[in-house]
Amino acid sequence: MRGGAARVLAGALVVAWSLAPFLWQMITSLKPVAEIGVLPPLLPSRPTLEHYGAIFAGYPLLRIIFNSTVVAALTTAGATGLGALAGFALAKLGVRYRGPILGGVVAVSMLPPIALVSPLFLAINAAGLRDTLAALVITYVSFSLPLAVWLMTNFFRSLPDEIYIAARVDGCSALAAFWKVMLPLAAPGLAATALLVFIFAWNEFLFALSFTSTAAARTIPVAIALFPGLHEIPWGEIAAASVVATLPLVLLAVVFQRRIAEGLTAGAVKG
Repeated sequence: MRGGAARVLAGALVVAWSLAPFLWQMITSLKPVAEIGVLPPLLPSRPTLEHYGAIFAGYPLLRIIFNSTVVAALTTAGATGLGALAGFALAKLGVRYRGPILGGVVAVSMLPPIALVSPLFLAINAAGLRDTLAALVITYVSFSLPLAVWLMTNFFRSLPDEIYIAARVDGCSALAAFWKVMLPLAAPGLAATALLVFIFAWNEFLFALSFTSTAAARTIPVAIALFPGLHEIPWGEIAAASVVATLPLVLLAVVFQRRIAEGLTAGAVKG
């Protein structure tokens, strides 16, 4: 009983630690301007929604949310689709030098983005893609693909080889076996990979700041960082925008939490 209580307490502390920044932003977004920089009170004495009204009335936030949604969705579809194909090939098709290939994938993912932003900017500018959503999608797919390949390879390796062999014996081609048999079984890994890629694309800041210059292609992290303030920083509006930007990720994590847990732990079943 004592051990169970300790686990519950430890879990509660982890949850409180993880939720604290989001709850603080939510509290700040509900405070009147006069109370934002003052402690106490911790909670607003008169909760207000004026900051939420300000970000939607005086700023093109809906367009920016749309930009982030399109970029994150296309990045997720591209990286997850390519990662699933590559992971299936590496796990089930007997590809030679699988170990060095996966090692190369991991090595590529370790390159610091700050070291690549300048040559990427020159390439995107030369291609006429600056300040477009396409520039962000192409960049994000490139940087999230190693993660997708690694996760999907480990998940497909955890599925019994006999399932794929049986599908081939029944007359399926390798591609048909992947699409009709293996991919449905890989749904937990696919969901976990998709969510991690979506979060990366939704939150990415450096490339979005470097490759965009107007609200036509700007995403939420950059928009929040560039919130206008004439004589002071609009903390209330920034907090409200942060809450609005975080809620979709929280909802996705809650809805798909079981799939995420299954996908991230599948690689431990079979090496």
